[in-house]
Amino acid sequence: MNAKSPRFLCGLVAALVSAAILRAQPAPAATPVIRVNAAATKPSSPLLYGLMTEEINYSYAGGLYAELIINRSFQDNARNPDYWSLVKDAAAAGSIALDRTEHLNDALPVSLRIDNTSAAPGPAQGGAAGAPRTRLGVANAGYWGIPVKPSTTYRASFFAKADNNFSGPVALSLESNDGATVFARAQVTGVSGGWKKYEAVLTTAANVSPTAAARFVLLTGSPGTVWLSQVSLFPPTWNNRPNGLRPDLMRLLSDLRPTFLRFPGGNYVEGNSPETRFDFKKTIGPVEERPGHMGTWSYRSSDGLGLLEFLTWCEDLKMEPVLAVFAGLTLGGTTISAGPALEPYVQDALDEIEYVTGDVSTKWGAQRAKDGHSAPFKLTYVEIGNEDNARSNYDARFAQFHDAIKAKHPQLQLIATLAVQSRTPDLIDDHQYYNSGQITARQAATRYDTADRKGPKIIFGEYATRGATPPTPDLNNALGDAAFLTGLERNSDHVIMSTYAPLFLNVNPGASSWPTDLIGYDALNSFGSVSYYVQKMFGTHHGDTILATTIENTPTERLTADRGGSAQPADVPSLFASATRDTAKGVIYLKVVNGAGTPQPVSIEFNGVNVAATGEATVLTSANLTDVNSLTEPMKVTPKTEPATGLAGKFTRTFPAHSVTVLELKAN
Repeated sequence: MNAKSPRFLCGLVAALVSAAILRAQPAPAATPVIRVNAAATKPSSPLLYGLMTEEINYSYAGGLYAELIINRSFQDNARNPDYWSLVKDAAAAGSIALDRTEHLNDALPVSLRIDNTSAAPGPAQGGAAGAPRTRLGVANAGYWGIPVKPSTTYRASFFAKADNNFSGPVALSLESNDGATVFARAQVTGVSGGWKKYEAVLTTAANVSPTAAARFVLLTGSPGTVWLSQVSLFPPTWNNRPNGLRPDLMRLLSDLRPTFLRFPGGNYVEGNSPETRFDFKKTIGPVEERPGHMGTWSYRSSDGLGLLEFLTWCEDLKMEPVLAVFAGLTLGGTTISAGPALEPYVQDALDEIEYVTGDVSTKWGAQRAKDGHSAPFKLTYVEIGNEDNARSNYDARFAQFHDAIKAKHPQLQLIATLAVQSRTPDLIDDHQYYNSGQITARQAATRYDTADRKGPKIIFGEYATRGATPPTPDLNNALGDAAFLTGLERNSDHVIMSTYAPLFLNVNPGASSWPTDLIGYDALNSFGSVSYYVQKMFGTHHGDTILATTIENTPTERLTADRGGSAQPADVPSLFASATRDTAKGVIYLKVVNGAGTPQPVSIEFNGVNVAATGEATVLTSANLTDVNSLTEPMKVTPKTEPATGLAGKFTRTFPAHSVTVLELKAN
């Protein structure tokens, strides 16, 4: 063809134009590569995923602690019997009031007095046939209702005494709030002049429809005066323990396979004042001898869930106890200086440790045995205080506790709540809440990548990714948590324990004190948040060895300060990964978080190990970042497990938009 022909010139122009267009278009982004080097390993902490708990959001009262009666010792209000109401038919006469002249003991200095002037139970309440309905007594509203379920046995108890005019009986019932329907009933006799404990069993029929629109009622069966103290009602409990814990919440916790429990919590340890700290000596022994105390979130703790109950909670779920002791700083700002003033609190800590670990030949070990648990508990970790600060002279206070505890218990690992100079702690407790959805949580995924391994180990005692979607985390928050956890897992030779906080939330209006919470519930039902399922995915797929994991061609995306957060807009990574190996099972767990709004193809390459062609993939995702779980949709965002195929030492897999994936790979 002639080089100057029109056809040649047209072809040349077209080629040049095409080349210009190609040069003007941006080059396609390189496919991200996750490289897992099974030959470069570090030991991973077996305690990495645990629980942190404190009394907040009605976590114990009206939550995990199964007691159904609110204000059971009548101390929530000094002037009125809050949550108790007079039950009085029109034909009856009488009244109720708090009484401080008659009380059970020094721990419970007030009783509820019922003056029955003319009432007696009608036939439906155990009275004589044809008797008028002239009931008089009291009702308790419970924690946003008393949960009534079919074929369920409830155990009621109360302390009572009566004047000489009263001949009984006392009738007990579970009934609808208007009193029209009685779901279960019982009665006790013999209430007389001295304080005595009375017990009864109430069992609902098989055809009862579940409801929380119910109350607990005690009726006095004759004219006279009756005094009540420590009124209690328990449904079935986990492992049928007396004074025990709520089974559905314990099941949710058990499914996480937690390795430790940090208790009795953060601010709950400190109290608003030294008088309202967690004083273990007031939380042990018979519940009717526990005075309770005002908590740090504007409601009272009965201390029915006391030190021994925390320890048996650990025992029931096979968790390592991490015991926090009061160290002289209160939430209200009071500081007890190191020296003689602090010494009684140091002794309290030593006594508490002896209660946990001492044999029956010791004073406090003998007390534990008397309380019902003769065998000592295993204890390795003790935390000195909670969220202390340098201005509170923590260094000196820590040193005083450190020296006293190590002298008597040199085997214990002591946790400081911030870096100290005077002594070397075994661990430091780090806390951080990420307030702007995924931005800062993603940025924190590398927090410990270059940490000095020569210093103390880390317990990350409180963290959560929070946004403007209380009360429980949505998918956006959960993706932030997952990104952060990949960083903790990659560094779990150094960060040996971690806990989300807060753990529990009663979702009823007036119960919430803090966003954003792991497990929600009301009187009848409970659910795990989206972040709960992230915790479950990580905690149930965790090996004993960390495999070196890197990401090449890491994709990023521009995020703004989403939904009320404080962070500035930022370009942050959208892909995160960590890998651990269970050497006994011959399994590698590869966790991949895709925070982007589009599916992400990723090349995955393994070095130093042979990977089988098939495995499993557990994937958490949903259509919208704002999707949440709730009482009405408890399983809206949950992981799905499916076979994974096409696996090998090198393969490509596309991860869904806004997803958390655990690949379970067979490897040798």
